[in-house]
Amino acid sequence: MPHNRSRVKESIHGRAVAAGIRGAPICIDCHGEHQILGPSDPGSPVYVSNVSRVTCSRCHEDQQLVARLDLPAKQVASYESSFHGMAAKAGSRTVANCASCHGVHNILPSSDPRSTIAKANLPGTCGACHPDAGKKFALGPIHVLPASAEGNRILYYVRLFYLVTIPTVIGLMLFHNLLDWLRKARRHLAQYRLPDVGVRLTLNERFQHALLLVSFVTLVITGFALKFPESFWAAPIVAWEKDFALRGLLHRIAGVVLMGAAVYHVIYMAFTKEGRAWLQAMIPKVRDVWEAVETTGYNLGYRRHLPVYPKFNYAEKAEYWALVWGTIIMAATGVLLWAHNLVLGSFPKWVIDVSTAIHYYEAILATLAIVVWHFYLVIFDPDVYPLKWTFVTGRAPAHEVRTEEVERGAGPVLPAKASDGSSPAPASAAGEAEPGNAVLSTGKPPGDKLVN
Repeated sequence: MPHNRSRVKESIHGRAVAAGIRGAPICIDCHGEHQILGPSDPGSPVYVSNVSRVTCSRCHEDQQLVARLDLPAKQVASYESSFHGMAAKAGSRTVANCASCHGVHNILPSSDPRSTIAKANLPGTCGACHPDAGKKFALGPIHVLPASAEGNRILYYVRLFYLVTIPTVIGLMLFHNLLDWLRKARRHLAQYRLPDVGVRLTLNERFQHALLLVSFVTLVITGFALKFPESFWAAPIVAWEKDFALRGLLHRIAGVVLMGAAVYHVIYMAFTKEGRAWLQAMIPKVRDVWEAVETTGYNLGYRRHLPVYPKFNYAEKAEYWALVWGTIIMAATGVLLWAHNLVLGSFPKWVIDVSTAIHYYEAILATLAIVVWHFYLVIFDPDVYPLKWTFVTGRAPAHEVRTEEVERGAGPVLPAKASDGSSPAPASAAGEAEPGNAVLSTGKPPGDKLVN
């Protein structure tokens, strides 16, 4: 259009082109070359959502071009940090973009009285979207960054104030809560040191748990870092990849540790008295089904008492055998993926593809199972919160001593702790103590009547 052509010639871009300045934009830089689309087409570079993010920023964010032509720096960054920029990034199609303030074909420097961003014209330009904007609206600088004192020192000092205040206030809160947590944790931990509390995990078993804990967490982090390298938690690991394959090395070391712990656990169960007792206690029984049913009934309010649990209840057995299954699956597929060159030389490619899929989805299942099931049992269960310290002390909490632990010399079973934290009533008091904390006298499931 002739009027657009004349506007472009008079604009700062047109005059730069006429002066022979290399890098000055021409029509195709903004509108494209062969597939020119209208401004209403989302695929067009001059579509409302693309003007600032794609078209203008391509030149004004080019540091070499900005330096060579002595253009104002950080204009794009200041726009993106403003409300306009953040709303545009979120997908708003009505928020102001570069063209809303600077114009389209008639872009002129702020020193030109005809410019839409000349100081005298700013109330009218901003007033197109903000009708109540007065003349004072244009008194301060427009493109400012909170991190820079240039242009707006008040904004700079506001930012500085909060950069000091936020870590100070939150740090004091964390310090206060840490002291409170440590005090309560020590009190909570004391119940694991009572002389009448039996040993749930031997030192050997706690060592095995530590190997499992460290290797599993490492495998989860380094494994999912390969799938989601742009995640904030994966970035520190993936950053090494260009120089050193740290992620893969850690993942394989953790895998070897996990498989080594599994082999050690099998040897422990086969050749030690404690290990054989562990395996015997972990064997599923019909009674476990009754425990699950009665526990569910108790939690729903249909039963008066919890069932009497053996050393390992149905929930712990389910988790243990799920761990056994998961370890076998993850180890087998992991070895196949590790030895992929050998596998590809002997088997069809689909073996690697299937192994990759199983390894990935089994990892998701295992991770979610730990978070949802295990973390509840050892962290979020109100009876053990903030943490079940058995994996450190080897002893169960006082309210959770079970039959076999009494038989191993723990002494009498302590009655359940009252919900208000007061001293509990004697275990023989009219059936008020939780049977789940009492000595098991028969292998049959308790036959409590339903609560009316």
